[in-house]
Amino acid sequence: MDPKFPMRNTTLCYLEQDNAYLMLHRVTKKNDLNHDKWIGVGGKFEPFESPEDCLLREVQEETGLTLTSYRCRGVVTFLLGELTEYMFLYTADAWTGTLVKDAARNEGILEWVPKEQVEQLPIWEGDKIFFRLLEEDRPFFSLKLRYEDDTLAEAVLDGKPLSLPQSRLCRASSLGEGAFSPPSLREVASRKR
Repeated sequence: MDPKFPMRNTTLCYLEQDNAYLMLHRVTKKNDLNHDKWIGVGGKFEPFESPEDCLLREVQEETGLTLTSYRCRGVVTFLLGELTEYMFLYTADAWTGTLVKDAARNEGILEWVPKEQVEQLPIWEGDKIFFRLLEEDRPFFSLKLRYEDDTLAEAVLDGKPLSLPQSRLCRASSLGEGAFSPPSLREVASRKR
């Protein structure tokens, strides 16, 4: 690996129950790229792990739950400065065990958030795109998200650039009107023609 351009592999999982996602409010670590953001559970691959190995280990470590039904929904490529991160995105709808809400163990606070309220939380702007794809039940997708600091600068879905008009680019912490709203899959398909 070229040390000037590091790469890492991660997993992220959204557990689903009663039309809500299990979300992690990242407030524990001070020097955390995701500090004060709401994300799913997951983390970095360990040596010799497959995406599923990493997924199962990370979910168990962070929640105390053992997944019994999960699905890989897509691969998200994040470009953050000189770092390239390949994130395998999962959803899960069945598990065993008891949810452990221990901020020290979880790197934050775990909460069930109704799906319709997720975009009102401080989340990364690009996450809104993949939440839309999850909502539309897209079978599998490849999404590339390039950030300049915490501003979404580029989004590419399955090799096709998504429109990010300059006037609508917004900071990842922005939650007000004018925030980038990803197009529906029908809108993307109509642009391809």
